[in-house]
Amino acid sequence: MLFGSSGIRRRFDQALIDTAFRVGNVLAAGSSEVLLGMDTRTTSSLLSHLVISGIVSNGGTARIAGIVPTPTVAFSSRFATSGCMITASHNPEEYNGIKLFNPDGSSFTRAQQQGTEDALSSLMYADWQHLGKEYAVDAGTPHKKAILDKITIERQASVIVDCGNGAGSTFTPSLLTDAGVRTVLINCNPSGNFARPSEPLMDYLGYLGGIVLKNKASCAVVHDGDADRMMAFDNEGRYIGGDHLLMLFARYLDAKRVVTTSDASMIIDEIAEVHRTPVGDAFVSEELISWGDFGGEPSGAWIFPQISLCPDGPFAAALLCQIASEWDIAEEIDAMPHYPVLRESFKTDAAREIMSSLGAPNPTDGIRLSDDDGWCLVRASGTEPKIRVTAEGRTRENAKAMLEKGKTLIRQGKTA
Repeated sequence: MLFGSSGIRRRFDQALIDTAFRVGNVLAAGSSEVLLGMDTRTTSSLLSHLVISGIVSNGGTARIAGIVPTPTVAFSSRFATSGCMITASHNPEEYNGIKLFNPDGSSFTRAQQQGTEDALSSLMYADWQHLGKEYAVDAGTPHKKAILDKITIERQASVIVDCGNGAGSTFTPSLLTDAGVRTVLINCNPSGNFARPSEPLMDYLGYLGGIVLKNKASCAVVHDGDADRMMAFDNEGRYIGGDHLLMLFARYLDAKRVVTTSDASMIIDEIAEVHRTPVGDAFVSEELISWGDFGGEPSGAWIFPQISLCPDGPFAAALLCQIASEWDIAEEIDAMPHYPVLRESFKTDAAREIMSSLGAPNPTDGIRLSDDDGWCLVRASGTEPKIRVTAEGRTRENAKAMLEKGKTLIRQGKTA
């Protein structure tokens, strides 16, 4: 399938160029108005023009938002009939892609993605008298206003903002300033060339802890290329793991029903009723349509249904600043459970076949085993010839036992 768990994404090439025009053409067939945004990558403008051409060729209207975060496109899709974002999210600059949204901010479902993909081979064109049109729109102001209406900074807070030279550079710094937060900006020039790897992993962000301490900041917030993700540092200059951020947001929001992914820590089960989905924020979003108060995955995708059903990095950044103005974040994180997590991977060219033989409906979604003391997830990698096993336990011995269960399952699949 052309679509992955978060839209279309690949290295920039002729195939992606061809796909962009076709996607625009197909969107116009089912949507009279399409809101279009893009990230800062050097290839995004070209792909945006191709999507616009596809929309206009089939009689649709392209509402052009320019460089904005993905959650801004998702939020403002309510003023159109669908949304389209040109981005490869946290991938390196040589990648690009396309994300599609419904008016409620949710990603296209698997069925919608399949329907779109099926239609790409049969393009339709309006005659010269019925071609569509294009015009520029301000998608950012409505999104910013909706966030500011929900954020209150109780006392002076300061934040280090690292947008990684991505689309968040055009939105989050001004959002936080307007909210009353003092900001120190790093990598907030939307140049299209990333000063650090775009994915907000601890391994890439070692410089931030010292900057937090030097500036006596309340926290630091970090975005990926399209600002749908947000990761953070506490006031002690320590990187906050995704599972603990999930718990922090759930506790602060008093969320009783939380949707998260199959690889998220079991600590969240201690404070809320939890529904788990396959790995991928689109699956969390789809589940939140019918159930849940809040959702997210440990990679940094946080979904607040009161805003939209898209991961919203800027809203998460503003909310973290609000929390920092009321709580000592470092103390809150230290008080949370910290359970050991073990990971192993096994190279095999038959990863998908092994997982299918074990009964996994989708090999990359995998199989999750759990008991009262731990869990393990066994899944085929979506990018490498490997099977990955992740295990967590209340103690290291529990985690080792769950990891062994996962390895035993793989051995059974190999002999099946």
